Parts: sequence; structure tokens; C-alpha cells
Amino acid sequence: MNRARSFVVVMVLGLTVWVASAQAQSSGDGALSATVDSAVEAQLKAQKIPGVSLAVCRDGKIIKATGYGLANVELDISMTPETVLQTGSVGKQFTAMAIMMLFEEGKLGLDDKITKYIRESPAAWKDVTVRELLTHISGIPDYGSEEAMKKGVVDLRNDYTEEQLIQAFAKMPMAFAPGEKWSYSNTGYVLLGIIIRRVTGEFYGDFLQERIFKPLGMTSTQIISEADIVPHRSGGYRLVKGQLKNQEWVSPTLNTTADGALYTNVLDLAKWDAALYTTKLVKQSSFDQMWSAARLNDGKTYPYGFGWGLGFRNGHKVVAHNGAWQGFTMSIDRYLDDRLTIIVMTNLGSDNSKPETIVKDIADIYLK
Repeated sequence: MNRARSFVVVMVLGLTVWVASAQAQSSGDGALSATVDSAVEAQLKAQKIPGVSLAVCRDGKIIKATGYGLANVELDISMTPETVLQTGSVGKQFTAMAIMMLFEEGKLGLDDKITKYIRESPAAWKDVTVRELLTHISGIPDYGSEEAMKKGVVDLRNDYTEEQLIQAFAKMPMAFAPGEKWSYSNTGYVLLGIIIRRVTGEFYGDFLQERIFKPLGMTSTQIISEADIVPHRSGGYRLVKGQLKNQEWVSPTLNTTADGALYTNVLDLAKWDAALYTTKLVKQSSFDQMWSAARLNDGKTYPYGFGWGLGFRNGHKVVAHNGAWQGFTMSIDRYLDDRLTIIVMTNLGSDNSKPETIVKDIADIYLK
């Protein structure tokens, strides 16, 4: 536990809840906080989630940071706001930010063909652009899809070099012509990570650490490494025939690709949220591009930007994303006009855990 921050322990419905004392607001906010606790605890029970970590931010400042349940079931360790979990695909927004930083520096173009950077690309990729990778309209199939996994495009228990991953992806036929439609593709973001290395000469994770995490003080955020000693690391779990089991093992290299492979906690993600209200990392014009809908060849648009889903909820403009990987799920929703952000992280796999449901329940409370 961070000794610089004071915490109190509250027992609610048999669950240990760590609440940042700094969240104490007016009596009205206190009532909201209690209502949020009840809503999260109900979902924790309904979804059989071992633990949930939550942060609610307004105007870039934390107004509630709380842990519910257990971070480690075997050791009976409570979930706290400092608990480190995995982002899954929420990590894509950091990859997208890195691309925009390089774009602003003139080191790559969003409409450049990816063959400019990945010269060994198959002929089928010759018209794919960086922008199309960012927005999932490239037509390059998702290596993580059920069909691709059945065909053995990659084996999650094997290690691969970046060059070997390119070769493996190249064997998949295009799903459609670039820009024809939208289809979520983890492959595209793995390729973006490779492009970052080709442009900068360094591993994309090192770029994120130097250019984003350190400047923002995100000291608990890093690329996944099961070998490293990671303070406050949570266990990841899955349900098998109703019984809780540990997460499945994934090879080190496939746990470090740019499609979403990060350790972090809700306190660090609150720092990320605060930075997105500023131009510390990129100009406002870059945010305008990141949060604009993907434009298809026929002129229609799809509500997805660069690593962010776009939309409205009950009339409120929101940019959001979910993540799921290796026994963890999470969801981050940023209600832009309301300057409200809700971050939920869980330590249960996506077959059973739906953090977006928790986020929506909490949003309904605060937006009312």
C-alpha cells in the first residue's frame, strides 16, 4: 500500500472494500458513493467476479477510488485501487497515442501505406494504410478470432519474433478490401507496434514507457512480464464448470504485443484520463482525429476512432473501450461533455465478466 495515501477499510456485505479517504466529499457525494458500492457489489455477486477495482474521475480528478473483493484468492488479499491488473485491448489506445506522437513529429503519415515500414508485407497488404490499421478497416483478419485460432495462425504458447508474426499473419487471406467495412482486428495493432519499432528503432513498450508512462507519473504501468516482480499484482481467473481456476498461460512474446498487453491500475489510468484533457502528449487536432469515426470507401462512417469506440449513451457523448485478456477484463468510459470518467478493472475472464455492465450502472448513478 502507498504510505503517502491514507485508506480506511469498510466491511460491506462480507466484502472488503478499500476506499481512498481523499474521496470524502459533500453528503450528496457520500450518498452517491454508497449507491455505487451497492451497485458494484450486486454485479460482483451476480457475475461471480473475485475482485473489482474502480476509479471515478471528474474534471481529471479522482472522486472515488475503491477496491471490492479479492485481488488474490489463494492468498486472501483484498483488491485495492493500487492493485495491478491487465488492460487487455484498452492498451490499444496507448499504441494509438504513440502513433499520433510520431505523426506529429513527421516520422510517419496516417495515410502512408504500411508497406513503407513493413517491406516484407504480402502483396495483399499493398493498399493498407496506417489509418486503416488504427480504425480496424484494413481487411487484415484478426489472428485471435475463433477461425484463426482453429487454423493455428499463431500458437499462444509459442514465442515469435516480429518477423515471424508478420509471416504468420501474411498467410491469412484478406477478409475484405481495405476501407470496405469495419471488423475488429488485433492483428492491425500488433502491426502498429512493429511499425513503431521500424520508425523509432525501439520496442514499442519502451517508447510507451519513455514518452507516456514516465512523463505522466504512471509508475505502476508497464508491459506484461510474468518474470518481473510487480508490486500489488492481482491474480487472473476464469470459471470452469462453475469453479474458479487460474488464468491460462501465454508465451512471453505474445504477452508483449501492441494490441493490448499492459499491467496498470485504476490510479494510473486516472492520470491517463487527466492527461487526455490537456495537450501534454499531442495537440488538440490529434485528439480530433483520434475521436473521429472511421470513414469507409462508400462515404459511410463507423463509430470507432483510433483505439476508442465512439457513441452516445442516453444523450451523453462517450468515448470508450473494453479489454479482456488472460483472466482479466476492464472497461473505461469517458463522458466528454460531462467530464466524467469511469474505470472498472476485474480479475475474471471475459466468458463470465462484463465490466461494461458495471460501468453503465455507475454512469447512470453519476449522470443523473
